[in-house]
Amino acid sequence: MSPRVTRGSVVAVLAVLLAGTATEARADWILTPFLGGTFASETIIPDLEQGEGTKKLVVGASAGWLGDGVLGVELDFAYIPRFFESDSTAGLVSGSNVVTMSGDLLVTLPVSVTQESLRPYLAVGGGWVHAAIEESLGFFPELFGRARNSFGMNIGGGAIGFLTPRTGLRFDIRHVRSLERDTNPFSGDRGSLVSFWRATVGMVVRP
Repeated sequence: MSPRVTRGSVVAVLAVLLAGTATEARADWILTPFLGGTFASETIIPDLEQGEGTKKLVVGASAGWLGDGVLGVELDFAYIPRFFESDSTAGLVSGSNVVTMSGDLLVTLPVSVTQESLRPYLAVGGGWVHAAIEESLGFFPELFGRARNSFGMNIGGGAIGFLTPRTGLRFDIRHVRSLERDTNPFSGDRGSLVSFWRATVGMVVRP
């Protein structure tokens, strides 16, 4: 066998090995619609029904990229209806909600460690926080009936586990806080516009 043929064979073998390695290295695009609830909520916005102290439904979805190493990214959207409303029949608030959208960095254990088991992660990010409340009587719209937008941040973590090659479950808990601060005109307290914890469960899909 000539040296020329030997070198050609080595190059061919290396090309095959590299192609196989690139195929085995996995980077997942994942979509996760989720459902959950809030707890430990607080607000500095005047809240006629003291509704922020009660648990609320959270619905939303996230789309992201998760490599086989330690880093990933995601875009997260969540909607919380009736955030400022209680279960009483007072009817002082006719409608309210909190909406969040954030870009997050995920730090997770690599696939080489977790293999096909649950993959825990930490999440931290920032984005948009929208809080809206409508007073039913309309007496003081500047105090009660208003929408507020601010920059916010979130931090938390969870775990992702796949049940099939394309679907799985995701468990997530994180703290969300508006970075804008204000003073309650009635109590004189100063703090974030809104802050809360949320716990969610989602269905993970690999497109």
